[in-house]
Amino acid sequence: MARRKKGDAVSGWVCLDKPYDLGSTSAVTRVRRIFNAQKAGHAGTLDPLATGILPIALGEATKTVAFLMDADKSYRFTIAWGTTTASFDREGAVTATSDVRPTAEAVAAALPEFIGEIQQVPPIYSAVKVDGERAYDLARAGETVELSARTIQVHDLRVAGVIDADHIELTMDCGKGAYVRAVVRDLAERLGACGHVSALRRTRVGPFREEDAITLELLEDLGHKARCLEALLPVETALDDIPELAVTTEDAFKLKQGRPIVLVPRQVEALKARLNPGTRTVSAMADGVMVALCEMRAGKLEPSRVFHLDKSGD
Repeated sequence: MARRKKGDAVSGWVCLDKPYDLGSTSAVTRVRRIFNAQKAGHAGTLDPLATGILPIALGEATKTVAFLMDADKSYRFTIAWGTTTASFDREGAVTATSDVRPTAEAVAAALPEFIGEIQQVPPIYSAVKVDGERAYDLARAGETVELSARTIQVHDLRVAGVIDADHIELTMDCGKGAYVRAVVRDLAERLGACGHVSALRRTRVGPFREEDAITLELLEDLGHKARCLEALLPVETALDDIPELAVTTEDAFKLKQGRPIVLVPRQVEALKARLNPGTRTVSAMADGVMVALCEMRAGKLEPSRVFHLDKSGD
């Protein structure tokens, strides 16, 4: 006899506004507890010292996490001039100091060098793996860590405002794998200054934005009132750039069994026009409910991930 899963079969996304000084894993645990969900996960770690958007998947939504890992992200952050730290944030030990205080004009003039497809060496205090070990674990153990440069995409980087002579605020839109702390490290070096990230907020992860976010405090309050489902976003929220195809009840049954379905030529042409370059993924929907994520090949949809949802999303 199969063991019954603990918790409720809750499925959907929570666009959490993660508070300061809380780790991503701890945030997931607390959200899962609020919903009493069977399964939970997150899309994209956010450092404890950072605040902002942490998309948390519950139940069947965990099957769509992979589609958010490559999503573009947006950040708002503050550079504190005058000191460089080992981790390039406020937590690290001071490694250098300087009296140089770059002006907003000097910063703005240097930013174009950091926009576009660029090479970036991740900070040694990062989750990048070196011989199977996390770089930050090696660094904290006192080992010498050497990381190679990686190609990243920075779509936009600009000065948002000057707080005072010692602090300037920037915003950045970027692709997967870009580190704000590395941008600050390299920008400070380019300007002949010392600097580190003193405040960091993630304002967007793919389709998840600040205007959709809910604080942990408010979510817990809704949980106490048995209203937490009001904060739950649909499973397909993470798939905003994946084309949908409405399928019949019969085809939905086949897909749920893991069998492919045949498309008519007009469906193939319509889907091809909406697919992102280099992708074949299509979301199959029946009566407004997601049935499966499929790969379109040779005029057929072959299910790759099957979902077990009812019309309420549970």
